[in-house]
Amino acid sequence: MSLQGQSAIVTGSRSGPRIDHSALQHLLGYALAQARVAANKAFFDAVGGPLQLRPVEFSLVMLLRDNDGVTQRELGAALNLNAPNLTTLLTRLQERGLVSRERSDSDRRAQLIRLTAAGVKLAAQAEKAASTMETAIRKRYSTGEWTLLLELLHRCGTASFSE
Repeated sequence: MSLQGQSAIVTGSRSGPRIDHSALQHLLGYALAQARVAANKAFFDAVGGPLQLRPVEFSLVMLLRDNDGVTQRELGAALNLNAPNLTTLLTRLQERGLVSRERSDSDRRAQLIRLTAAGVKLAAQAEKAASTMETAIRKRYSTGEWTLLLELLHRCGTASFSE
């Protein structure tokens, strides 16, 4: 779908200026940023605020739920997080009693990360809250549009933009 020929997006309130977004609306980064603002608000309202989880913490908890005993290195690679940032996140989740870390028997340098019972319970709550949030968002799209949107976003996430 092309934005050429479409009218410019104009926002503003009755008391504020109307802003013409036409100089930006053709840019992928701008469209993604605008979508991210709306998605972050929906996430915070449904999951982040009630369960005290940041989006990356939610992702960690959900990955751990489905991948018991993965290494810290595997988690970092899956979420594109460097070791110091991941360590900070895992420490925060461990302090909340949601994850445990243990040395691998096969490689003593590696730490295996697991959800605790409290982490499993929180993962179930987070999944339910996220599902409710997604259902509300999906109402704006047909099944085909939603499938296409996710496919295109996944392609953007795996694309190399330096070529």
